[in-house]
Amino acid sequence: MSGPEEPVRRAADLEIKDAQIIFRAVWDGLLEEFGETELRFPKELILLGGAPGAGKGTQTEFIMDVRGLTCDPIVVSSLLNTPQAEKIKAEGGMVGDREVIGIVFRELLKLEYRDGAILDGFPRTTVQVECLKLLIHKMNELWRKHHGTPLARQFRKPTIHVVILFVEEKTSIDRQLRRGREIEAHNREVEETGIGELQELRPTDLDVNAARRRYRVFKEQTWEALTSLKEHFFYHFINAQGDIPEVEKNILREMQYQSSLELDPTTYDLLRHIPVAQEIVVHARQELVHRLDAYAIDKQAKFQEVLRFIDEKLMPIVIRHAITGLAMINTETSLLDDGEAVAMLIDVLSDRGYRTVVDIHKIEVPERFDLQTGRILCRTKKVYRIQVRFLGSTIRRG
Repeated sequence: MSGPEEPVRRAADLEIKDAQIIFRAVWDGLLEEFGETELRFPKELILLGGAPGAGKGTQTEFIMDVRGLTCDPIVVSSLLNTPQAEKIKAEGGMVGDREVIGIVFRELLKLEYRDGAILDGFPRTTVQVECLKLLIHKMNELWRKHHGTPLARQFRKPTIHVVILFVEEKTSIDRQLRRGREIEAHNREVEETGIGELQELRPTDLDVNAARRRYRVFKEQTWEALTSLKEHFFYHFINAQGDIPEVEKNILREMQYQSSLELDPTTYDLLRHIPVAQEIVVHARQELVHRLDAYAIDKQAKFQEVLRFIDEKLMPIVIRHAITGLAMINTETSLLDDGEAVAMLIDVLSDRGYRTVVDIHKIEVPERFDLQTGRILCRTKKVYRIQVRFLGSTIRRG
């Protein structure tokens, strides 16, 4: 007996088989054309998806900056510019999987994408998802095969991020229609003045029903395909309802660097003993407070002496450099011969928001002439150089 879920399972099995057939055909074609050693795909892939009007175009550059990518994004809708594909897109539909897979995989082999690439609008269907998983499997196979060989640098372990920008249906429709109005106005001005370039105006940006249909296609076909990727790759679900700065904060929070997952395992083993900066900083403030309290309780006399030195010798000079935010102070005080006093000075200034470096410079100063040997006898003078940095004043000009 088959339950109500049996047709769904059968449909999923068919999609997986379709994906395997499509992938095999595309992969075999690439092997024949380029050869295995030239199938060098990007080290990092960011799969950027989102509801219509979620701001993918707006946020792409910011995501690139966060991940340190310099090449142009691969916008799949721009790659699919055949007349038939354009007709399907104009009606709010999607181009066939076989065509999409072939074009996207070939594009990813371009030299400029070797270090990393953003794929805007891929994958959008279950078949495309399955083909992507098969591609990553092949990339990992090539990485393992060439690891430790002269080709290792060309076949690095791939890192995959899935970034989903999400907005509600009403927001999506409003933004699509607003974009349509703005492009219409822009294009009218270009036609009237002859200045500027015409922008692409999608039919779905002019009709509320078409905009609604486009959003529902995303929810019914693309959404499930994208969410299925969370089981396999880094998955970042971004709330894109707010304004641009708010969405950027959400992106930044979601896409923190994870070297243990992204680096080649051999590389990570060499680095792992060095602490991550964020881990050091987490408890730094609390530890600073504990040290300052300990100085005030257990080392009161020395602490008072350090505070007097800061008040009388350092701060007058620091205040005079309020515009530049950098004060350089030289002193020969014997107080700083004591390493604990130096630590107190740095801690006090750190607590007050200054970044301080104390360096010792030894100078040989001629003191007397030895008549018997003819040598000049010198004494060593110790000069402590204290560098104090802070946020300077903004000078108004004009």
